[in-house]
Amino acid sequence: MGTLESILAEHPFLEGLDPPHLEVIAGCASNVRFNKGDYIFREEDEADRFFLIRHGLVALDVFVPQRGPVTIDTIQEGDVLGWSWLFPPYSWHFDARALQLTRAVAFDGKCLREKCDKDVQLGYELVKRFAQVIMQRLQSARLQLLDIYGDAKGR
Repeated sequence: MGTLESILAEHPFLEGLDPPHLEVIAGCASNVRFNKGDYIFREEDEADRFFLIRHGLVALDVFVPQRGPVTIDTIQEGDVLGWSWLFPPYSWHFDARALQLTRAVAFDGKCLREKCDKDVQLGYELVKRFAQVIMQRLQSARLQLLDIYGDAKGR
């Protein structure tokens, strides 16, 4: 097993990030583990961190009245989980639940926001990377809606 910095450097989300920036964000990171069925976070709770998934599978769920929890996306090894720590009011918009044993690197959101405020180049680089994740997740949600509601013949 490598150092935390080498683990971060190998994760697809942080691939190509400058070594000094990896060193800075490693100071806000820790290894975490979730067992099958554990909630990683719950909708409306404080969003105080994000996760790089190293192993496992996580369901992003939304509660739908008269239906209960509905999985809107599945996060797996190599993915990043959570961007709500980056934007006020810093609260989760979904539930995240481990579908199997999941190992991840967790980042303290407040710690990282403070470091990004001091190093705007690092902040900009992370925001660009999170913007790509948000774009991909929105596209995924759009495709799921098309599957649920069929093609829109009225367009």
